[in-house]
Amino acid sequence: MSDEIRIIPVRGVGEVRDGDDVAGLLVDAFEAQGYRFESGDVLVVTQKIVSKAEGRVVDLSTVTPSETALELSQINGRDARQIEVALRETAKIIRKDRGILISETRHGFICANAGVDGSNLALASEVSMLPIDSDVSADGIRAAVRERTGAEVAVIISDTFGRPWRQGQTNVAIGVSGMEVVRDYRGETDSASLVLVVTEIAVADELAAAAELVTGKLDRVPAAIIRGYPYRPGNGRATDLVRPAEFDMFR
Repeated sequence: MSDEIRIIPVRGVGEVRDGDDVAGLLVDAFEAQGYRFESGDVLVVTQKIVSKAEGRVVDLSTVTPSETALELSQINGRDARQIEVALRETAKIIRKDRGILISETRHGFICANAGVDGSNLALASEVSMLPIDSDVSADGIRAAVRERTGAEVAVIISDTFGRPWRQGQTNVAIGVSGMEVVRDYRGETDSASLVLVVTEIAVADELAAAAELVTGKLDRVPAAIIRGYPYRPGNGRATDLVRPAEFDMFR
């Protein structure tokens, strides 16, 4: 285990638009800060800039709400058009209670409003949606960073989710490339020589949450480099972190 882990914010990226090269913007901004990507780095990129670059933004003025969206808006006071976008992004409604929509997305994620969000966008009338396939998006960013810098890094795309049992939200991995997403301790022995039988640590989620400490919600810092964490290279995917329905007590 490393003696020190650093979390370095990537500043100065500016507004990201449809078609922009996310990896190129991040490499340029990071180098402008006096840093270079190094093999072994973990690049954590917030979902919002990935969605912007991939055109996953919609202007609500173009959306006509359905009766279901209008009904929900009357309960929770939210814009019916934004609820309509969330319904369109929902593969399955898990809960619809007190005006709150808990969705299963096409990726299999369980989250509020299918991840549709109106914060940190150029226009107040816009909302963003999750990338179509955020694991594939992470693959593309990782390959582009390697091509630009020669560094072999892992990439995590993060987003903010709520949690059963706990107040508050935290960032989790919704896209991963180049690393194992879980550290499985099952079968290993602890300091008391007991064999661990259930412990699986979601390291990709922990790294996503750690990066949010420097990216924040209001500071326009869209990415962070985690340096010094000895992750296990591999082909893990964010979808590997989704608990199967038969083991999910909340579905």
